[in-house]
Amino acid sequence: MKTIVVVMGVSGSGKTTVAGLLAERLGCAFRDGDDLHPRENVEKMKSGTPLTDADRLPWLQAIGRRIDAWRERREAGVVTCSALKRIYRDIIVGDRGDVALVYLKGPQALIHGRLTARTSHFMPVGLLDSQFAALQEPAEDERPLVIDIGPEPARIVSEIVRRLAERSSS
Repeated sequence: MKTIVVVMGVSGSGKTTVAGLLAERLGCAFRDGDDLHPRENVEKMKSGTPLTDADRLPWLQAIGRRIDAWRERREAGVVTCSALKRIYRDIIVGDRGDVALVYLKGPQALIHGRLTARTSHFMPVGLLDSQFAALQEPAEDERPLVIDIGPEPARIVSEIVRRLAERSSS
């Protein structure tokens, strides 16, 4: 079975950029979890309203189904998901031992700057505070790869690939 990677973090942490480059580097499928949001969720976020756990459930289940489809076909894949709370990660990663969790971590000021500079995303800067408030950083038992978002994306990807290789050889 091949490794499936969930790249998590708050909006603006670089999930889509890093995950896309990672999938390219690993030669596997990539799926932006944002594309799996129901339309109602996207509209709610566009209006500046944070999603509730109930709003997120169908989205998280869709990501879980994507992961399970790759697993059934014995394919590797990379998917993004903010996965801010442990209960969300329990749905998309849970006891799937072949799924690696990569947490893109960075300071709120840096991420705020990135969000204000971006123009092509539905997530307004005003929701960043609610994301940090909801964030439950992954615990040791979730075996996350915690990655600093400071370096350029290519260096971040190299670090993830190195750490995934270390993990698989141990």
